[in-house]
Amino acid sequence: MRVSRRHLLAGAGALALAPVQANAANDADVRHALDEAAALPPDRALALLAPLAGGSASLGSELDLQAARAGLRIDLALAHAPATGSRRFELQVQRITGNDAELKRVERDLHAAHRALLARATAAFDGLGFPETSVGTRFERLWRDPRYLFPDDADGRAAAVDAMRATLAAIQPRLSRLVGALPPECRNVEIRALTAEEIAAGKGGYRILPNAASRGAYVVDLKEIRRRPSFSLPSVVAHELLPGHMAQLPQEARAQPHPLRLRYATAFTEGWGSYAEMLMAEDGLFAEPHALLGHLHWMLFRICRGFADIALHVRGASIDQALAEMQAAMGEPVYFAPFATDMARIAQEPAIRAAEAWLPLRLRTLRPRDRRGWPRFHGALLRTGRRRTEQCR
Repeated sequence: MRVSRRHLLAGAGALALAPVQANAANDADVRHALDEAAALPPDRALALLAPLAGGSASLGSELDLQAARAGLRIDLALAHAPATGSRRFELQVQRITGNDAELKRVERDLHAAHRALLARATAAFDGLGFPETSVGTRFERLWRDPRYLFPDDADGRAAAVDAMRATLAAIQPRLSRLVGALPPECRNVEIRALTAEEIAAGKGGYRILPNAASRGAYVVDLKEIRRRPSFSLPSVVAHELLPGHMAQLPQEARAQPHPLRLRYATAFTEGWGSYAEMLMAEDGLFAEPHALLGHLHWMLFRICRGFADIALHVRGASIDQALAEMQAAMGEPVYFAPFATDMARIAQEPAIRAAEAWLPLRLRTLRPRDRRGWPRFHGALLRTGRRRTEQCR
């Protein structure tokens, strides 16, 4: 039965007076209702969507509807939540991640990841014979080792791009056993550096998504190439290209999730990129000690950002305190996020960094323990576009 706009509005008006009777809906019904709900206050939007049931709708439409309802309920709760504090922060994280992102769980998981990353970094530095100082100090020293720095000229930039292309070539044969079969366009991607004109215009790195008719690319920012040691780049390839954003975003473009799902699953995209790095680490891509340390530094960056987010917005820490914690673990900022600049941004954008840091940890707990189940699990996540974490089971 097709659910008309008139019927939906009548159902919304009667919602407070009688139990809701579900009405079967197809993709067009769901899309139409979601389009209308997107322009309404949360309570009216929820009432509008209440009569809809899956019926003949596709999985994508079901995911759209589930995500919209979950996010709108959180928006309604936020309208009545305190202006600051732990409850508001928890809701803000859940709004863009999933209902299972309780603050206690997020904080616990971030602490566990932080401890594990520092322990692995310490062991790697010990194995390389670095003096026994803090992890942050060791990273600072490693970043300045001239053996791993590219020359600041055209040849140096070409060498960096060649090294990244070699990493991409090493990743390609691993993909099917990790994320399953990808559409051909996802694999049809290239790496190049910013042109002189782009550098002069102040442009940063960016992606060109592939499709069936054209090749995709990650255009890497190598303006300050001496700040990008060779061991820091393999993890970038996994995150920005495969099995990261170039596996997820083109398939999402195919799936065309509703804007409400995009709104209420925002953390998935960046979280998937970080999760892709973790997948490649587990598959042995970063077996060389320096490449492993480059990967661990990227992971610490994301976990420390999540810590800072909670410290600033829940624990009452000052920016200086949060900054000191980040510097102690990382030593060296990542290329595009100087410490002070990044901390100021986190202070202005509550919950985003905590959500993005926690989501890959949650995916790791939700996936099958048996690696043979990974391709099916990951393939399902990628084919239908981003999901909220409660939709990833």
